[in-house]
Amino acid sequence: MTPARPTERQARAIRLGPRSLLALALVSAVGVAGFGWPFLAPPASTLNAHAQDAPWLFAGLLVLLVAVVAATISESGLGPKAVAMLGVLAATGAALRPIGAGTAGLEPMFFLMVLSGRVLGPGFGFVLGSVTMFASALLTGGVGPWLPFQMLAMGWFTMGAGLLPGADRLRGRAELCLLAAYGFLAAFAYGTVMNMAGWPFMSALASNISFSPDAPLPTNLARFLAYCLATSLGWDLGRALVTVVLTAVLGTPLLKALRRATRRAAFEAPVTFADTPR
Repeated sequence: MTPARPTERQARAIRLGPRSLLALALVSAVGVAGFGWPFLAPPASTLNAHAQDAPWLFAGLLVLLVAVVAATISESGLGPKAVAMLGVLAATGAALRPIGAGTAGLEPMFFLMVLSGRVLGPGFGFVLGSVTMFASALLTGGVGPWLPFQMLAMGWFTMGAGLLPGADRLRGRAELCLLAAYGFLAAFAYGTVMNMAGWPFMSALASNISFSPDAPLPTNLARFLAYCLATSLGWDLGRALVTVVLTAVLGTPLLKALRRATRRAAFEAPVTFADTPR
């Protein structure tokens, strides 16, 4: 009896089971409400009267995020090798984030999240993104009511890379182009949703582009667009360009290393035996 050769197909460290899908759907729904309530609530809604309390109310997202992580890990039967890889990647991402802090959006952690989510799948990607942002906040002292929004947005960002097509077939330059394009667009998407988390609470700073509870939806959309262009376009563009450049330069060797580590860890591969001829 000899062990069968391990398959070359990509092995995903965390697979989304029923409970994980339900928890992820719940936290995503609450997250959409937390990010988009200024556009979802009508002008006469009583929610607008509590606008300044919203960051603390939606900080409860952190509890749901922890529940998603716990449900995902418990359902997947996460082994020590997968936990070790999660810890290494999260620590690496957390260490990369402060490198460009305060410098025109130069955030190298995003390219690592894209490549990791691509190789290790959407379930691992969501867990990795949220855990990395949490570890980064502890490292930099950036813990506050905004942290749950950052964790959720980064979880979505990394999970999206795992949902891209051709995970088992697409390789080489075509795959790098796909990942670079996703990283470019997703970097702007991340910046936009994070703007939504803070935009309603800066009315005292710039009334012309701030959220107005009494304004109709088209007016607030125009104000939000002006806010994004005035405050974060440069940061989002820097983040997007850095992600593209690092993906193009380091993508091939890092993808190979992640896939090699995943195959060797064989997180989900069952141990089978084949009879050998006597």
